[in-house]
Amino acid sequence: MAGLLSWIASALIHMLIKYHNADYKGLSNEEVVSTALAEKSPAPALYTLPYCSNMKAMGAEPMRKKFNDGPVAMITIMPNGMPPMGKLLSQQILFFIFGSFLIGYLASISITANTDVMMVFRQVFIASFLTYGWAQISYSIWMGQPWSNCIRYLIDALIYAAVTAGTFSFSWPNLN
Repeated sequence: MAGLLSWIASALIHMLIKYHNADYKGLSNEEVVSTALAEKSPAPALYTLPYCSNMKAMGAEPMRKKFNDGPVAMITIMPNGMPPMGKLLSQQILFFIFGSFLIGYLASISITANTDVMMVFRQVFIASFLTYGWAQISYSIWMGQPWSNCIRYLIDALIYAAVTAGTFSFSWPNLN
């Protein structure tokens, strides 16, 4: 149930509130960049610009010049065509269901029946926040994602954590 409710919260965030629209920026020369990328038909992958195969090469003067002159970028190439929304939404709900399963497993081995509802809420909330948000920080540290994007994803994680913790707290066994 927590996975489904978190998925619904995600849908509301992305379809109604839409604060993630600020996550993406367009290039002023999008057509030029798109044409240049299409000429080489790169396979779907994460690419870096400039590309450096190892740390030793990164220290070489020609590579340092490329970095200093710029641009420095990470580019995700996806398959051509419209995003397969059915597949993506299915993967997203599986993400929430599996995450909730792991959170539930952790709760079941660390919290007993009859535990105070606020104790259940707090523990499940922290586990949920770590599940849904904490790893997002590394994208701002290492991959250049703006910190404002990271903060929005962490806000999402707080919302999913509250939904998950509320669901588990409401349904936690109380044998008294």
